[in-house]
Amino acid sequence: MPKKKSKSAARKRFKLTGRGRVKRMRAYKSHILTKKHPKRKRRLRQGALVAPADERRIRRLLEV
Repeated sequence: MPKKKSKSAARKRFKLTGRGRVKRMRAYKSHILTKKHPKRKRRLRQGALVAPADERRIRRLLEV
């Protein structure tokens, strides 16, 4: 029986928290940063949890 592999794209983008929720990074932090306010950029540095509606789909990609 072959081993199950997780999608490497999903593995790079998502991590599991200690309680088993799926963590992600926020979008809009990669370019055109000059017009964004420092407070907004600071908030974008923080991680966030994946929405409950998407969590099941992402777990399937991670094969947990």
